[in-house]
Amino acid sequence: MTINSRQKGNRGEREFAAFLREHGYEARRGQQFSGGGDSPDVVSNLPFHIEVKRTERFSLYPSMDQAKADAGDRVPIVCHRASHRPWVVVMDARDFLKLIGG
Repeated sequence: MTINSRQKGNRGEREFAAFLREHGYEARRGQQFSGGGDSPDVVSNLPFHIEVKRTERFSLYPSMDQAKADAGDRVPIVCHRASHRPWVVVMDARDFLKLIGG
């Protein structure tokens, strides 16, 4: 990973944490505090393991595989944003059904 890619990823993690805080949730970047491979990109008071991807070309399944492998007992989600686009959240449909009581 190049330095610019890493910096963009770090910015994306800060952006998404700020997005959650703006909407009333506790959130902060995770890696700089925990440092482990299984630590989420963003730590929050939500029941999710949050993986953040701030890239123009989004690779869905490798990103979800990473989130699932690291999630532990939390629901894995991937939060993605390309330049000039809104944040989107991706999750397994089975987890979605559990959340809505289906």
